[in-house]
Amino acid sequence: MILKKFILCLCILLIQKPIIAQVENEGQVLSKDTALVNSLLKESATHYSDNRVKAEALAIQAKELAQKLDFVEGLAYSLKTLGIVKFFDGKYLEALDYYNQSLKIFHDIEDNVGISNLYSNIGVIYYDQADYTKALENYLQSLKYAELANNKLRILTALNNVGGVYSIKPATKEKALEYYLKALPLCEELGNKDALGAIAVNIGNIYFDKGDHKKALDYFNQSLKAYNESNGSQYAYSAIGKMYLKEGNYNASLINLNKALSLSEKLNDDISIVQTFTGLGNLFVVQGDYPIALSYYKKAESYAANMPVNDDIKDLYKAMAATFEKSDDYHNAYKYQSLFSNIKDSIYNIASDKKLTSLQFDFDLQKKEGEIKILTKDKALNELQLQEEKFARNAFAAGLALVFLIAILIFRNYRAKVKTNKILDHQKDQIEHLLLNILPAEVAKELRESGYSTPREYEMVSVLFTDFKSFTLLTSNMPPQELVEELNTWFMAFDNIISKYNLEKIKTIGDSYMCAGGIPTPDDQHPYNIVKAGLEIQEHIISQNEIRKQNGKAPWDLRIGIHVGPLVAGVVGRMKYAYDIWGSTVNIASRMESNSEAGRVNISAQTYALVKDNFNCSYRGKIYAKNVGEVDMYFVEQEIIANQPTIAMGKEVEVKDTNLLN
Repeated sequence: MILKKFILCLCILLIQKPIIAQVENEGQVLSKDTALVNSLLKESATHYSDNRVKAEALAIQAKELAQKLDFVEGLAYSLKTLGIVKFFDGKYLEALDYYNQSLKIFHDIEDNVGISNLYSNIGVIYYDQADYTKALENYLQSLKYAELANNKLRILTALNNVGGVYSIKPATKEKALEYYLKALPLCEELGNKDALGAIAVNIGNIYFDKGDHKKALDYFNQSLKAYNESNGSQYAYSAIGKMYLKEGNYNASLINLNKALSLSEKLNDDISIVQTFTGLGNLFVVQGDYPIALSYYKKAESYAANMPVNDDIKDLYKAMAATFEKSDDYHNAYKYQSLFSNIKDSIYNIASDKKLTSLQFDFDLQKKEGEIKILTKDKALNELQLQEEKFARNAFAAGLALVFLIAILIFRNYRAKVKTNKILDHQKDQIEHLLLNILPAEVAKELRESGYSTPREYEMVSVLFTDFKSFTLLTSNMPPQELVEELNTWFMAFDNIISKYNLEKIKTIGDSYMCAGGIPTPDDQHPYNIVKAGLEIQEHIISQNEIRKQNGKAPWDLRIGIHVGPLVAGVVGRMKYAYDIWGSTVNIASRMESNSEAGRVNISAQTYALVKDNFNCSYRGKIYAKNVGEVDMYFVEQEIIANQPTIAMGKEVEVKDTNLLN
């Protein structure tokens, strides 16, 4: 787990360095013009990190010149360079398009080194997207063509990349070890110290997981020797610290973890800093010093805030939840248990495990068949004449058998396709259902059709907030699992109520619940509906509290606040979509809730103006609300049954809401 992210960095490093060298050394200079193509590509590579606009412009210039000269090899390298630029920009689809164009040309000119390089680069994209099955498939193709070209650098890169994928899953770590051990002597032969240091520490981690600490330490020390205190040493020191912690040698563990931390901070390596602070926290947890352990965890959390979600952050939240629970701080234990639960580990499943095994089997089989074909070529030629004579005698019988076999294969293929289509249709329905549970229907449709959703302004939207009174005190002695189950029961009931009144759930924040009416589809009755829903929620709370009191349980008291006004709504985020709302209306609705009372529905003057003909309300006077000022507020008492819901959508009551923060 310590080196998972670092493996990816190494994969990119091993792939990108040869790209420049190949442009310089492998491109055949046919003329001054073709030499200019290679020169442009070399200059483009120098700007990958500091000026990708210039890098792309130089690569495009090289591509156009190569096309004009009909310089096929130069065109292949130009397309590859454009793919690299797009990869560093995070535009993976465009990078894949350029890589595949380049790969086709390398196949056409039978350049096995170029083919191996492109499969490796494509594998990195899939690895970065956590599609490990496709990453492995491309890495194995890269290894195949690297061996055909007998290019040791490409073989080393491919072996390391395949090992990196296999090391993710405990069930395939032995496969990872096999590939790493093949790569290690190539590192020494090529004098590649960075690769040697990385692969050695990866091997050490596998032996550590197997419980063979002696071998693990040997490889960790081999890694330190290769790195010689340069970038990468921090991971070896961190691994050694983890090993000594496992053995109970706390002093040695602390020394090595501090060395790792010093190097990580010097190199501004956020990943290693998070891992090392987490390791230090684990060290003090084992020694029973929870305050110091939590101080290290919080330092790790501050760096993790700048990182994308990964296993390191998941492990950190899990450790923090457990430590807060040991410290009897159940509120924070629940908080970090929830954060931990939200990070889903979907790296592998049973199907992908089988696919990994199948891919490896196919690769080994093809390789073995190729070796047999070379060794037995002469024998096959000698036997060919005998086979032809036998074929003449058995043509009729073989023909019938072949027709029968083909019929069976066609039938089996047809049944397999029918079964596959049924599975795909079922999975599509499941995905559609899940998407509609996350987003409003029309927003989900817009995302499917265009790939994005445009935020919209609404002139009149009703917003409802709920919050449980004295939640921290109520739940201070409640186990996290029981607390989650209680909240889930309440919020499921709220979901059912707001669905009945055509309201849109926005989100839950801890013990708070937020919904809105009139979005994304306009609805003239939304002020009435949201007040009606608020009253019904309070009725549900009251009825359930009576049952709780009879069972000797403490009641849960709820405050509700409602405000109506303009706001903006839309989808935020790129990796996990969320439909949200913004504007002063949201702030005022929140203030209505915080100034409400348990068991009551508190509404603003604007809301009252719209529903006064439908509900009896009691005026509370002007009440100060934080960041809003004095606001006229009303408690909703009961519905006026005689009247039908006729909502006045005319002029709103003025509210002074200057200097609001959303």
